[in-house]
Amino acid sequence: MTGTPPPRIAFREVTKSFGPKEVLRGVTLDIPVGESMVIIGGSGTGKSVALKTVLGIIPHDGGTIEIDGVAVGRTRRDDFLSRFGMLFQGGALFDSLPVWQNVAFRLRQGRDRLSKSDARDLAIEKLRRVGLKADVADLFPAELSGGMQKRVGLARAIAAEPEIIFFDEPTTGLDPIMSGVINELIREIVVEMGATAMTITHDMSSVRAIADKVAMLHDGKIRWTGPVDQIETSGDPYMDQFLHGRAEGPIEAVR
Repeated sequence: MTGTPPPRIAFREVTKSFGPKEVLRGVTLDIPVGESMVIIGGSGTGKSVALKTVLGIIPHDGGTIEIDGVAVGRTRRDDFLSRFGMLFQGGALFDSLPVWQNVAFRLRQGRDRLSKSDARDLAIEKLRRVGLKADVADLFPAELSGGMQKRVGLARAIAAEPEIIFFDEPTTGLDPIMSGVINELIREIVVEMGATAMTITHDMSSVRAIADKVAMLHDGKIRWTGPVDQIETSGDPYMDQFLHGRAEGPIEAVR
């Protein structure tokens, strides 16, 4: 008899402090295989720290983080990171490299690296997938608009066909129209690839466009989690206040 498979990503009472400041105070959250989970919350609530602990960029202090039932840190780091793709908040493109080399950067590293011609062909394929023409491949990031840079970042995130994709504030700095374009691309690509996605954002338009489920993080704890179509009727005071931008409620405005 086959048991239920473990979540792709599992947080269990995860804690993290920086000196006396407690940032994560017992985060527990499951992200099943193939699900798009969006973690929302205001600035300074621990969203970015939660993401960085999964990636191993910063170590968590207590609790456990597991990928497919295996604790983070117990597998070879190269093998571990090869399963991920990442769209960074600011794009994080290499200014000195043309677009195609940015997209294919990971594919040109390690023992199994692609040849230059194969990597360029694959980069152009991924650029087309995010709506960019082949002639963009030889431009440099500084020659692109903010929306185009974000698309290049998305092409890089999916270049290695990852099982898990992380999105860090994917629409920051974009106008509403381009934000909508990026949100639609993210949703299409995640579904098409069957990838598991973890997004952190405070942009509710992104939440509604790309989430299967939503988790409300405040003061280092998950306050509510559920399907995206239940956020309006969650009955949770934290979610309700955040959703409607009310000054009054359990979330205190930073003054």
